[in-house]
Amino acid sequence: MQEILSPLFELPWQKWMVYIVFYGIWGVAMNQLGVSAKIARFKYKAQIISCYILYMVPISILLSPLPWYEQYFYGLFFMGILELGGYSIKSSIAYENNILDKIFSPRNFTLAMTLFFSTYFPLGNWIVDGLYAAIFS
Repeated sequence: MQEILSPLFELPWQKWMVYIVFYGIWGVAMNQLGVSAKIARFKYKAQIISCYILYMVPISILLSPLPWYEQYFYGLFFMGILELGGYSIKSSIAYENNILDKIFSPRNFTLAMTLFFSTYFPLGNWIVDGLYAAIFS
């Protein structure tokens, strides 16, 4: 167990800050895009913090030592829990007849969101690594 959690404890605090700031901005931007495009939105603004920072940042860090494709595949599990949970308890709200419903059907909306948002783990780790290197090198 200690080996699995070691990336969380070995990460320098500066890189933690890059993760937190980046994912926070990313969360605000994606929620706003979801609202503007009338796809989906969070019921509460605080969900940006709970989902993007408290949930996704630690998972990203734990997955970061893995190859990108493994990050994506493990991300499917973690995002599936988040997406299915959010839409089931109605803290995430999908707009009626949104573009994803039209392309994939309403029955496949959560699956489409899970497949898309799982890219956040390898993509987020790649971006954070680049930002960290640019700022602290």
